[in-house]
Order: sequence, then structure tokens, then C-alpha cells
Amino acid sequence: MDFAKAFDKVPHQRLLAKVKSHGIGGKLLSWIANWLSHRKQRVQLQGKASKWIYVTSGVPQGSVLGPLLFLIYINDLEDDVSTTTGILKFADDSKVFGTVNNRSQQDIIKKDLDTLKMWTDRWQMEFIVSKCKVIILVTIIKVITTLSMDSYCKLPIKRMI
Repeated sequence: MDFAKAFDKVPHQRLLAKVKSHGIGGKLLSWIANWLSHRKQRVQLQGKASKWIYVTSGVPQGSVLGPLLFLIYINDLEDDVSTTTGILKFADDSKVFGTVNNRSQQDIIKKDLDTLKMWTDRWQMEFIVSKCKVIILVTIIKVITTLSMDSYCKLPIKRMI
């Protein structure tokens, strides 16, 4: 699952609250806040430029600190999902995985996907639906059920046997 405009959408005040919740405070927190604040941007095209506007969201790309701050921002992504569903994170890409041997396990993963959607709403982020993929790996010939992600991804499910 890929975040849409991940590095551009992180709200600074919410990010700073999460940085603080990780035990970072004092001068270091002030330094990070100053590093994020008073940033301006404008668009220039064919010799004409727009007015400068303040940037109140996003982590600076091309910096060492930017990806680290983004990971702090999404660090609690899996806090409310079940212990049987795993999440791997690398920058703005996340992999959600789990074992499904019966309807109950399928329902758990569906519920966890709903939980992840609620997280994105709460923290003003969104997943890029067109980049969602589902891969089902089976070790038996008969597939019990197919996990449907219609509400998250409108893509065909790939089966690898």
C-alpha cells in the first residue's frame, strides 16, 4: 500500500506532536520545529513566478531527516490492527500480510484494512488505490476463499501457485 503524496501531505503540527510522543523534546524538538517552519514555495514557469506561499505540511525531500520524520509520522500505523496481521514499512510503501486458512482469518484482515483506512482519515493521509495489489500464495491445489479488496483496490487478484 503506497501513500499518496506521502512526503508532501504530513501536517507539521501533527508531525511535531508525534515526534514529541516518541520522547523527543527540548532543544532537538525546537530545532526540528524551526527546520520545518517558515518554509515558502512558489512556481516559476517560462520566466513568470507565482507569489510565495508558506508551506504548512510535508517533510523536505532530498534531506536525510525528511524520510526519518515520515517514518515517525506513520510509526503507529499498525497499533490498532490485530496481532495476526503484519505490516512492513519502507518510506511511503507499506506491505500488509497475514495467513488466511478460514473465514474468520479473512474477516480479521478485512477488519484490519478498514482500521488502516480509518488511520489514514484520522492522520490526513491516503493510500493510492491504483497501486494496491493483492497476492495470494497457496500451497494446496484447492483455494478455500479469495480475499476481496474491492473497497480498497479495483485491481485483479494475482494468484501464484
